[in-house]
Amino acid sequence: MHDIDQTTEQMVRSVLAYAENRLRMNPVPLDRGALPAQELYERLDGLIRGAGRPPDEVLGVYASVIAPSVISADSPRFLGFIPAAPTKAALLFDMLVSCASIQGISWLEASGAIAAENTVLRLIADEAGLPAGAGGCFVSGGSAGNLSTLAVARETAKSRLGEALGGRRLRVVVGTDAHSSIVNTLRLLEMDALVVETPDHRLTADTVRAAIAADPDPSDIAAVVCTSGTTNAGIVDDLAGVGALAKEHGWWFHVDGAYGGAGIFAPSLKHLYAGLELADSFILDPHKWLFTPFDCCAVLYRDPELARGVHTQDASYLDVIHTSHGEWNPTDYAYHLTRRARGLPLWFSLAVYGVDAYREAIEVAADLARQTADLIRAADHLELIREPDLGVVLFRRIGWGHEDYTRWAERLHQDEVAFIPPSKWDGETVGRFAFLHPDTSLDVVREVLARTS
Repeated sequence: MHDIDQTTEQMVRSVLAYAENRLRMNPVPLDRGALPAQELYERLDGLIRGAGRPPDEVLGVYASVIAPSVISADSPRFLGFIPAAPTKAALLFDMLVSCASIQGISWLEASGAIAAENTVLRLIADEAGLPAGAGGCFVSGGSAGNLSTLAVARETAKSRLGEALGGRRLRVVVGTDAHSSIVNTLRLLEMDALVVETPDHRLTADTVRAAIAADPDPSDIAAVVCTSGTTNAGIVDDLAGVGALAKEHGWWFHVDGAYGGAGIFAPSLKHLYAGLELADSFILDPHKWLFTPFDCCAVLYRDPELARGVHTQDASYLDVIHTSHGEWNPTDYAYHLTRRARGLPLWFSLAVYGVDAYREAIEVAADLARQTADLIRAADHLELIREPDLGVVLFRRIGWGHEDYTRWAERLHQDEVAFIPPSKWDGETVGRFAFLHPDTSLDVVREVLARTS
């Protein structure tokens, strides 16, 4: 298993040839993920056994059974949830990171990799307007990022409130459109959510003030969470207003930018993020709008020492990795120990293409959202639900109910026109475009909308 023999040589050639073919696909096909569960398991049953099999046989099963049963999130026709669009450079370097088996825990083991990752974190922090001392690490995704940052918020609030807390559970202010991982994180951390009703789906300073004024005792509030790009509609909360209110009350101010945070790189969107510079913590998923492979989330803290005091793990065998001046252990800044150097593919791609290419690619999706909104407004049988902030467009097909949207989406996917599952808006089933891939064209949008006639 660890030697280079004839079988390994052939396996290297076969796997690299398959990977090269996948990398050269332009555009990437959507695929349908169509096999029924029982058939899928039957076709995989018995493949793993006591004795091994020829690598080409196993690779053939992947190519014929597994790959066609996976919807390609990096296809320009993937318009549901939040798509992916990793650059060719990022994909190639992700292969290299895996082949090198980089263990990205500590400076002792991976100083070069960590230094490179930190240059990317510095770039993001600068775009966000965070101070020179800001820092953090890369984790697997937004859920892990929110868990790690809100754990620091909790411990900071406990220190601030001390005995005044009196055994009460801490609470965190969130809007109705906060990501599902926020409420789940609060449950895991044994904190409660103070959910602020937001009639227009945007958390603002005024709505938070009203909720606090109506609360009998807001002294147990630890933090407030804003979203810079809600998943369902791409709405950016009132970061400046809520951030100032957080400072006024001494709350931790966390900004969840897992989807939309990368919009800070786009000149036409920059104004939406005013107030982000006030954040105590900020997360952003490069595997979304910074075009890196799954899975990758950037976690940043205004004061990383607070995070280090919460997340550093102590054990006799770890004493040797504890840092001195100028060194940096990613394991000290999130809830993890073992980690791959998942920021390196982004580092390589940014260096290869340049930051300006990223700015332009983000602008493409935002502009496509605006053009799509114009098409919807021009159609008598369609209604635009709200003006898009970022790359998500919600619309209503007049006269349709839930089953109509479901059949429409299923036919589009079956015909490999697009993967565009419906969503909900105020309890009503609606259509939803999520634009991210810079190669998604307005012609694809027209093809999708034509099926609503």
